[in-house]
Amino acid sequence: MSTVKEKLIENLIEEDKISQRKITIVGTGAVGMACAICILLKDLADELALVDVAVDKLKGETMDLQHGSLFFNTSKITSGKDYSVSANSKLVIVTAGARQQEGESRLALVQRNVNIMKSIIPAIVQHSPDCKMLIVSNPVDILTYVVWKLSGLPATRVFGSGCNLDSARFRYLIGEKLGVHPTSCHGWIIGEHGDSSVPLWSGVNVAGVALKTLDPKLGTDADKDQWKNIHKQVVESAYEIIKLKGYTSWAIGLSVTDLVGSVLKNLRRVHPVSTMVKGLYGIKEEIFLSIPCVLGQNGVSDIVKVNLNSDEEALFKKSADTLWNVQKELVF
Repeated sequence: MSTVKEKLIENLIEEDKISQRKITIVGTGAVGMACAICILLKDLADELALVDVAVDKLKGETMDLQHGSLFFNTSKITSGKDYSVSANSKLVIVTAGARQQEGESRLALVQRNVNIMKSIIPAIVQHSPDCKMLIVSNPVDILTYVVWKLSGLPATRVFGSGCNLDSARFRYLIGEKLGVHPTSCHGWIIGEHGDSSVPLWSGVNVAGVALKTLDPKLGTDADKDQWKNIHKQVVESAYEIIKLKGYTSWAIGLSVTDLVGSVLKNLRRVHPVSTMVKGLYGIKEEIFLSIPCVLGQNGVSDIVKVNLNSDEEALFKKSADTLWNVQKELVF
């Protein structure tokens, strides 16, 4: 007896099972799922795989997304506890890890999350040796270094979400102060994704007009408009959101999807992401910090050599020292 399917559909060719734009997200917490929904709505993947150790949560989240399949164009959503589900991924996004607690700095999280990475990374590389890895777990700069070491991949293929969100927050707040949309406000935050990040006031501009040419004191203590408070708000915003709702998720999901688009579409856009900075600005250690990078299908293909003024360079080196003092104590 023929089935309904056999009566309806006659198969002509065997489909190639390898996806061209497969993305795996490791971790189905608030951040992982924010990344998932944003990636689906932007149609960036032809296959999305989710991996987590919490099997019931994983199954529930997967079903919830699959049932929305009518409303997006990603044809295949899979999940599993075993990393074989991630095989042949073009890009792996790592969001897994212990969550930052209220009042806890990102750096304080570090050893807990290093141990988690040791259980994740070798299995990912085994199943997707040609993938790029985007690290989102905090403290992101140190964990990007740890993942690079554990993976054996070239540093250009392992990068952290870094200051992409910090810079977005920076541009939003500048826009709020000026009454201008953030896409028309240009400014960068580099260094650590965290308390020692560095705002590049010298480069802040709207329509090519550098704000420092209008007020040389911009961003300093002597600035009567107190622009410096904008960077303070950027640094404190995650802590405030965690205090208010328990975690941050939506903005990071949107920020990560912005990076994913640049990689999978080979857009070669410039983003402040966490990359190897040894040899730059007098830094001698193997550490990862955010600097403007060109992102495309091969990961970080180029870096932009930003001319920092002496104050900015000193702060960047201080940011590097802050991370190195934590990183050198790590055991993995």
